[in-house]
Amino acid sequence: MEDFVIVIPARYKSSRLPGKPLIDLNGKSLLLRTYEQCCKAVDKNLIYVATDDDRIFKYCLEHNINVEMTSVNCLTGTDRVAEFAQKIKAKSYINVQGDEPLINPEDIQQVISAVIQFPNDIINGYAAIETAEQYNSLTIPKVVFRPDKRLLYMSRSPIPGNKSRSFQKSWRQICVYGFPKNTLIKFAEQTEKSPLEKEEDIEILRFLELGYEVRMLELSSDSVAVDTQDDAIKVREILEKLDNNK
Repeated sequence: MEDFVIVIPARYKSSRLPGKPLIDLNGKSLLLRTYEQCCKAVDKNLIYVATDDDRIFKYCLEHNINVEMTSVNCLTGTDRVAEFAQKIKAKSYINVQGDEPLINPEDIQQVISAVIQFPNDIINGYAAIETAEQYNSLTIPKVVFRPDKRLLYMSRSPIPGNKSRSFQKSWRQICVYGFPKNTLIKFAEQTEKSPLEKEEDIEILRFLELGYEVRMLELSSDSVAVDTQDDAIKVREILEKLDNNK
C-alpha cells in the first residue's frame, strides 16, 4: 500500500464550462497541464485521473496517464476521489483539482509533507487574496480560519467582511487537498450534499458540517483555477508570458 497517491478528478459536464478538462490552453489541454504539474512533484506512477466520461478516459490512455473510471452519480470531485479510494489502496489521497493548470509543484509537495506529518487530518491549501477583484469574485472560495489555521468557514461571498464593505484582507482556497481514507469514506456515505455545501457550492463545507476539522496550509499564490471562460483566457495569457520569458 502506498503512503499516498495523487488523484485528479475530471468531469466533462461542468456546469460553468462544459468539456472543461479537455479545453485547449495554448496547445495542451487543461487536464494535461494539470497532470504535468503533478509530474513535477512526484513520480507519474503515483498520479491518477478519476473520471466518469469515456472521452476523458480515452484521452488519458492516449497520453499514458493512469486513469480509473468512476460513477456518474458522484456528487462532487471529493466523492469521486472517495470512490477511487475503494479501488486503489493508499493511506492518504492527495486531491489536485483538474482545473489547476498552473498549480505550483512545490505546493503539492508541501501538502504531501503535511499529510505525512498529520496522517489523520484533512489538509487544504490557501493563499492571500491580492486584489479587490478576487475578493468580490463569486467563483473564488474565500476562507477564514482560527489562529491555529483550522478552518472556520469558506464562502464564495467576500469574507471576512467589514463595515465599509471594502477589500482589506482575505484569503482564497487553493484546490489541493489531503484526505485520510477513513474520512473520505465517511464523506461519501452521505447521499446528498449538506445544506451549507449545497448553498455555497463548496464541497469542503460538508466536512465541517459532519464535525471534522480542516487544517489549512499556506501555499503560493501561483494557482489560477479555471472555472469560467474568462479564467481560461487569463491562463492562456499567463502561459504566453511564461513561454516568451523562456
